[in-house]
Amino acid sequence: MLFRSRLGSFLTFALAGLLCGVWTARMPALADKFRTGESEIGIVVLVWGLGALAAMQGLRGVMARAGSRGVLRVALPLTALAYTSVALAPSYGVLLAAVALFGMTFGVTDIAMNAQASVVEQAYRRPIMSGMHAGWCVGAMSGGLFGVLTAALGLGFTRTVLTAGLLAVPAALALGRTYLPDPAAPAGAGDGRRRTRLPAAVYLIGVLAFIAFMAEGSIADWSGLLLHQEMGASQALAALGYPVFELAMLLGRLFGDRVRVRLGTRRMLAAAGIGTSLSMTVVVLAPSAPVAVAGFFLTGLVVCTVVPTTMSLAGTAAPGRSGAAVAQVGAMGYGGLLLGPVVVGFLSEATSLRVGVGVVVLLALLISAGARFVPLGGQADVAASRPGAAEPEEPRAVTLAA
Repeated sequence: MLFRSRLGSFLTFALAGLLCGVWTARMPALADKFRTGESEIGIVVLVWGLGALAAMQGLRGVMARAGSRGVLRVALPLTALAYTSVALAPSYGVLLAAVALFGMTFGVTDIAMNAQASVVEQAYRRPIMSGMHAGWCVGAMSGGLFGVLTAALGLGFTRTVLTAGLLAVPAALALGRTYLPDPAAPAGAGDGRRRTRLPAAVYLIGVLAFIAFMAEGSIADWSGLLLHQEMGASQALAALGYPVFELAMLLGRLFGDRVRVRLGTRRMLAAAGIGTSLSMTVVVLAPSAPVAVAGFFLTGLVVCTVVPTTMSLAGTAAPGRSGAAVAQVGAMGYGGLLLGPVVVGFLSEATSLRVGVGVVVLLALLISAGARFVPLGGQADVAASRPGAAEPEEPRAVTLAA
């Protein structure tokens, strides 16, 4: 029963990642369908993010009453249905409405699946959250490869996204049977409405998460268009940029904890920032699309450690309030995920896609510069200094406890 629930949560992360992977890989086809430029695509990404953020802000009370299992059983199938509405949008205006709906349902799913993974983790009594998030990478990579295949077969945006959405609906319904009920709240726990100011260290960590998410989001949303429009790659080759990036992210996260043990938290963050800046310089200055794809792979290998490390640090930055701290850092990170692609889009419209994506080079240097100021909480320090320690991403399990 417990393994079944763990597998169900893993596959939920994978399914969510797959939907985003297909969507991201076929972004050039979306631009071709509606004959839009970079700024219009940037608006599409912005509307999606605003929808997700709006849904997240109003979810806490619902989650407290229904629990992660009840919310996720409804939200995941609705996300798949909203996804199909994006595929069927006949005009740019309708597309924006469909994307907003998709963003709202996805935002609810994102929080609920993290909460359900936390329930499973508590039942196991040992860290398994990193494995859950590896499921996201597997799904995103698979979705990107599906995008490559459909592009190679000559399928447009509508048929590709519609196929993925229709296949996701029954899968989402089936996964609903695997979720565990949320544990009962302890007596006297309160309703969680009381809010007090968190330590300044939390917001410093949040700034790094904001920058890291901003960099990742910019790469994910603009890699295809950079390869297709700026470097003349075919849609099939252009769609390969994102899954290659996600593959590198997956590989890097498998070994990220070992690197953190060897180098220490601050040195690893500084190295990740410098490495990301150098690898993205390769992308921006690439003479051909294959060289740029290789640059995206190198970028994924080094940038992948930043977000999990900030989540780990957040869990120890406010003793006794780790849930609130991780929630704050996560919210700030999501803001970067929302803002980054928009900034790149408008900058690209004014200059070029190479210049727009080149913003990531500067963002990565900021990560490296800020690493020396990162506060090292006791538990995080211990986790980063001994073999076999808990995964850095474990604090994400209590994100919704705030």
